[in-house]
Amino acid sequence: MPELPEVETVCRGLAMRLEKRRLVRVEQRRADLRWPLPRRFAARLAGRRIERIERRAKYILMHLDGREVLLCHLGMSGSMLVGEGEPTLLPHDHIVLHTDDGWYVKFNDARRFGMMDLVAGAKLGRHRLLAGLGPEPLDPAFDGPRLAAALKGKATPIKAALLDQRVVAGLGNIYVAEALFWAGLSPRRLARTVQGERAVRLAAAIKRVLEAAIAAGGSSLRDYVQTNGELGYFQHRWAVYDKEGHPCPGCDCAIAATGGIRRLVQSGRSTFYCARRQR
Repeated sequence: MPELPEVETVCRGLAMRLEKRRLVRVEQRRADLRWPLPRRFAARLAGRRIERIERRAKYILMHLDGREVLLCHLGMSGSMLVGEGEPTLLPHDHIVLHTDDGWYVKFNDARRFGMMDLVAGAKLGRHRLLAGLGPEPLDPAFDGPRLAAALKGKATPIKAALLDQRVVAGLGNIYVAEALFWAGLSPRRLARTVQGERAVRLAAAIKRVLEAAIAAGGSSLRDYVQTNGELGYFQHRWAVYDKEGHPCPGCDCAIAATGGIRRLVQSGRSTFYCARRQR
């Protein structure tokens, strides 16, 4: 599933072509995605102007004139591709937005775990998918003390705590593993012990990893592509994720003795870490 850097990359690509443009035509090629689409979905979007596009956690928010918001999630396999002219439609192109300057955006989702909804702007923060989300890790207000406060008293492993969207919004399996490596913290460590300097290191590592991933266009594992169809490139810079048995960056570990980067399963998800450097 696309995580924060991938969704942020998509938002930026969409903003370049959609912000301040009017939707002259909306093609709705099925009645549902993960859930049923809103009633009169295409008709309610046609003629609307997209004022701005932003991200909240792993969600795309398109703010429309008339104070409604098109809320989108890419799901497991969704992509939004931007092009000019009349698009060639593929079997899994479910929604197509056409703008007043001749561009289009196709939402393709083979597995249909993605979603779209139309929400009144005044009620956006109370939407069931957004209510209760934790702080944005790239917000300037997100720092060590704020992270420490969110982790205080939590008896779960730090890896599981960071995947809880109520603790920090937008983090997923890849970037949690990478941030824990750069912070020097074991994924097994209890979340409540990440206080003081440890929390400062971890908050900084989270920001560092996310910013680097966004600059690289995100990570492409299976289905994810940017809005121009190009892959992300951050997978070539992973320090530990999916690197079982390999040395970690700047390694001075005895690989023959330690086995290099290790893999363990936590809450059904693969975790990768260096047992020597992460404590």
